[in-house]
Amino acid sequence: MPYPSRSDELVFFVNGRKVIERNADPEVTLLTFLRKNLCLTGTKYACGRGGCGACTVMVSKHDPMSKKIRHFSITACLVPICSLYGAAVTTVEGVGSIKTKLHPVQERIAKSHGTQCGFCTPGMVMSIYTLLRNHPQPSEDQLMEALEGNLCRCTGYRPILESGRTFCVESNGCQQKGTGKCCLDQGEDDSFSHGKNSDISMELFMKDEFQPLDPTQELIFPPELLRMAENPDKRTLTFHGERVTWIFPGTLKDLLELKVKHPEAPLILGNTSLGPAMKSQGHFHPILLYPMRISELSMVSKTSEGLTIGAGCSLAQVKDILAERVSELPEEKTQTYRALLKHLKSLAGQQIRNMASLGGHIISRHYYSDLNPILAVGNTTLNLISEEGTRQIPLNEHFLAGLASADLKPEEILESVYIPHSQKWEFVSAFRQAQCQQNALADVNAGMRVLFKEGTDTIEDLSIAYGGVGVATIRAHKSCQQLLGRRWNELMLDEACRLLLEEVSLPGSAPGGRVEFKRTLVVSFLFKFYLEVLQELKKLVKLFSVPDCLRYPEISDRFLSALEDFPVTVPQGVQRFQNVDSRQPLQDPVGRPIMHLSGLKHATGEAIFCDDIPRVDKELFMALVTSTRAHAKITSIDLSEALELPGVVDVIKAEDIPGTNGAEDDKLLAVDEVLCVGQIICAVVAETGVQAKRAIEKIKVNYEDLEPVIFTIEDAIKHNSFLCPEKKLEQGNIEETFEKVDQIVEGEVHVGGQEHFYMETQRVLVIPKTEDKELDIYVSTQDPAHVQKTVSSTLNIPINRITCHVKRVGGGFGGKVGKAAVLGAIAAVGAIKTGHPIRLVLDREDDMLITGGRHPLFGKYKVGFMNNGRIKALDIECFINGGCTLDDSEQVLEFLILKLENAYKIQNLRFRGRACMTNLPSNTAFRGFGFPQGTLVTEACITAVAAKCGLLPEKIREKNMYKTVDKTIYKQAFNPETLIRCWNECLDKSSFHIRRIQVEEFNKKNYWKKKGIAIIPMKFSVGFAATSYHQAAALIHIYTDGSVLVTHGGNELGQGIHTKMLQVASRELKIPMSYMHICETSTATVPNTIATAASIGSDVNGRAVQNACQILLKRLEPIIKKNPEGTWEDWIEAAFKQRISLSATGYFRGYKAFMDWEKGEGDPFPYYVYGAACSEVEIDCLTGAHKKIRTDIVMDACCSLNPAIDIGQIEGSFIQGMGLYTTEELKYSPEGVLYSRGPDEYKIPTITDVPVEFNVSLLSSSHSPLTIYSSKGLGESGMFLGSSVFFAISDAVATARRERDLAEDFTVKSPATPEWVRMACADRFTEMIPRDDPKTFKPWSIPIA
Repeated sequence: MPYPSRSDELVFFVNGRKVIERNADPEVTLLTFLRKNLCLTGTKYACGRGGCGACTVMVSKHDPMSKKIRHFSITACLVPICSLYGAAVTTVEGVGSIKTKLHPVQERIAKSHGTQCGFCTPGMVMSIYTLLRNHPQPSEDQLMEALEGNLCRCTGYRPILESGRTFCVESNGCQQKGTGKCCLDQGEDDSFSHGKNSDISMELFMKDEFQPLDPTQELIFPPELLRMAENPDKRTLTFHGERVTWIFPGTLKDLLELKVKHPEAPLILGNTSLGPAMKSQGHFHPILLYPMRISELSMVSKTSEGLTIGAGCSLAQVKDILAERVSELPEEKTQTYRALLKHLKSLAGQQIRNMASLGGHIISRHYYSDLNPILAVGNTTLNLISEEGTRQIPLNEHFLAGLASADLKPEEILESVYIPHSQKWEFVSAFRQAQCQQNALADVNAGMRVLFKEGTDTIEDLSIAYGGVGVATIRAHKSCQQLLGRRWNELMLDEACRLLLEEVSLPGSAPGGRVEFKRTLVVSFLFKFYLEVLQELKKLVKLFSVPDCLRYPEISDRFLSALEDFPVTVPQGVQRFQNVDSRQPLQDPVGRPIMHLSGLKHATGEAIFCDDIPRVDKELFMALVTSTRAHAKITSIDLSEALELPGVVDVIKAEDIPGTNGAEDDKLLAVDEVLCVGQIICAVVAETGVQAKRAIEKIKVNYEDLEPVIFTIEDAIKHNSFLCPEKKLEQGNIEETFEKVDQIVEGEVHVGGQEHFYMETQRVLVIPKTEDKELDIYVSTQDPAHVQKTVSSTLNIPINRITCHVKRVGGGFGGKVGKAAVLGAIAAVGAIKTGHPIRLVLDREDDMLITGGRHPLFGKYKVGFMNNGRIKALDIECFINGGCTLDDSEQVLEFLILKLENAYKIQNLRFRGRACMTNLPSNTAFRGFGFPQGTLVTEACITAVAAKCGLLPEKIREKNMYKTVDKTIYKQAFNPETLIRCWNECLDKSSFHIRRIQVEEFNKKNYWKKKGIAIIPMKFSVGFAATSYHQAAALIHIYTDGSVLVTHGGNELGQGIHTKMLQVASRELKIPMSYMHICETSTATVPNTIATAASIGSDVNGRAVQNACQILLKRLEPIIKKNPEGTWEDWIEAAFKQRISLSATGYFRGYKAFMDWEKGEGDPFPYYVYGAACSEVEIDCLTGAHKKIRTDIVMDACCSLNPAIDIGQIEGSFIQGMGLYTTEELKYSPEGVLYSRGPDEYKIPTITDVPVEFNVSLLSSSHSPLTIYSSKGLGESGMFLGSSVFFAISDAVATARRERDLAEDFTVKSPATPEWVRMACADRFTEMIPRDDPKTFKPWSIPIA
């Protein structure tokens, strides 16, 4: 190569400080550089693909065109450091710190309770901060746009938005402004409405406490970089890495020369396409050309004919350029620009749009591209340039298919893109449908353009292109040609549908699946276009005197709603909770909305998570080798190539384990046989993470496939493949009752699984000590004692040599109990074998592949009932997909069966359940623990009864609910009074009956859009069904300066347990919380702890803390009596002098709980949490999309320890449950490989999925004598209330089906994805698509429930 082998110096700034990197490696991302080189760990690693926003930072550059500084948010995990030459980077640490000064963004997100686990918080802060640098007083729409690329799994987003809204111009608390009403005054019965009651509060934080935003105080753009930008160095810069060379030309001439020398080298700008491909598909390019400094690539020129945009412009810039052009030109000229803008609003998230370039987007030619179909139909021209000169090629179907004759030559580059204006009598539209509204790849998208002969409805030119239905964007050229000269009417539409379905054919086995849905969208989009154009033609008729013979077909008013897309709206809402008693001392924090203890540290990035612990001396990195077969014998493992690689130290195998290798049927490391794809076989230990990951690719494992291979519940039943005996509960006489009822309905329910998607993936750091085989383990887990025991048995050393430390966990949801122990044990074997500390951090893809999640369920019900809706007999049989080992499946099954009755009193019941053994990774504990899947069967059954009786579902629910003190199916007594109160208050607060009538009115007037509304009651049992699991301990030290150190057995997962424990200690010791500190959860301070799970962490640990405080206070009593006027410090000093112990262990023996499965009775749960949720949605019958209009939740929290934390738990679990029932879909290949392994393929709810109105009320004046201060554990219960959205969607679908005279379908499938909704709303378009015989092709994915 003609370049000097020495690299140039890379110069950029981070947080105002100059960074000079003399050996910049192009393969190193900004995220890695910040975390490893600069030790700035506030920027988090969560997905590595730019899909979650946890690593958001702000980049500032001098824009040579406008001569201004541009600030934009980017995802650091995709940005190569070499692309930052001359840029200024601001991370969360540069925004503010608790050590110096907090920035208002950080202060407000923390004080508005917008942080729970805190792992996503730095990214959220940076997105809002960047917005404020550009718009100090943003609009609410700009705020939504800024946060669309950030995911949060804990909060449900509402409080994050609330904090951002405090900066907005039109920030207001009420949606009905200008109507003279207020959303707080709602309620059908004002005696229920506590809106004006003094004991009910709606303020979780005080806005007037916030410091104001002062834009003059921000970091300035470094003057040195400004000088560099104003006097640019035109030299070509080169950065040589270990494997890749990055060349940064200064002029267009240099770039074109380089392209001749290196025709294979791609041009890279945003790295949003190449980056993920290099990471997960193994694409590799030894030379990369970076044309950022070439001004010709970012030129924009406007002519009377059209617009030319430089290929180097980012998609965010393109959006601004188009918006400006649309505002300047008449509507008829901007049809194509409007269509592009529509898709640019929903394409990816803000960070990706800031990075991705227009040229990169076009040249990547992704089959799912949202812009290429529009550009193709809009007659776009690509302006190419090379040393030879310039030439133009059309962006047409040949280019999109990658035909050599229509493509760039190797030495050419794309300089700019010319998009012509549209003309009068020409119409362009864009359509897309994805799993969710924002930041999701489209299932199908389309660009459509029609030109009419002037003054007529005769088609002169027609162009239609689709994305998502082939390996490339497809132009329906033949169909369009055949329709030329036709008039724009129903006949043309029918013919067009037929032609399109022939031309745009999709095989049954097409990648991505959803084949029939995609075929339906092809024609549904065309119908939408047909209606849109008719509407526009009608407008033109009014403007121009068009002859009467041109009577356009009438569009029925009921069809007009098909034209509108669902808008992105900023959620609003009210949170109601009971104020503390006015007599409660001010310093007693119990019952007050106290901010999360770590809230401010979360917001500044100073909260330390497991992988933020600085590198330890001699530390090694571990990476796991996993099975690629679902059921096979391992015939050989060849490690030789891997061990020869630089930096590789060792490979840990099963024979290296000194103690036990897991259980007989659940090995830590596979021996001889693998039972699923993703099972851990061995682990590589190397000096760096990169070296370890390269080595695992060189390990060759040979297999011999074994039979049978079972993935689905159906197959497991066929093969009689079960993990444990059947669980059964029965009461009354089922068979006899079925003989006597008026009607019987039978149905099936399928509930898909769910991935935990905690923002912080599984991670552990094991540090071996130099003597006595001691180990320190820093681990992200819900159960450090279980990790400790597992490591002890694996290494065959006593438990007392192992200390597990948990500072905080970036989300758990049940997924960090069993697997964290397995990973801790494997890392510990590596540490013992090598004698070095071992760090193991799972990539998101590996985490999702290896760990398993919520059990998919298949349920069958048979229900007997009277014509008035009274249910007399119910028989439910459930099968859950447990995966390849037992794990928690037996307990999940037991809880599922125990909780199936939900809120209903039915005399004759039979519940049966089996856990299926399949060749998938073992499913495990997940928030709600069986209840969200099982109870969906019960509620589906209620809906079916309502449909059969011709009654409303809420009437059936009411009629069959528990009314008086009673016993459950397992003979546990309870009082349902609070349940009834929650139900009635929810009916009232949501104005349910009025809205039910409004929904019916809307549905009569609209054919293609339907609304649905549902209200769901809940009786959720809390706790483990065993007394020993309810014990807890605490250890409290009071130091001689009066400060107090509290430790307890609970782990901080984001649920605010440490905050609540200090509230308890503060009340008991009667001193402010500021005197107290919690350092971490450690097995050395509180031994033999129980997993923080089952919603009772705060209950039981609170009792233990209370007990320890009371012991200490009793010891201090004589001293306080002697000197009642003294201060706390005086008393502590006196106690020390009198040799009174200032340290105490607190203990709680646990709630009694037992269950006898032989007899089918017991008292398995300490208490119940009651609640109700009402949700209203609107669906689009043509696309399957839905919009959540409003949700009202009433929850019985009794006397909340901390209403801010408890409401946060309810909102977060509700949104997580809503995800389970609507968008979160796990896809497996027919070989058992999980496809959905990251945020691109697996869609958890985003900020735009939150209901437009989202109200939560904690039931007032409710008491529970059993628990600490009469509070209740609310961690899981809200999860099932997300099903109110599912049943509202089902309600809307049922209305559409009735209107279309379709039979009631009693097969219920969750999640209610757009695919399910669209195909359930069958119509002439679903009828006309071709259907494949399943026997004739191999599907892309298989249903496992």
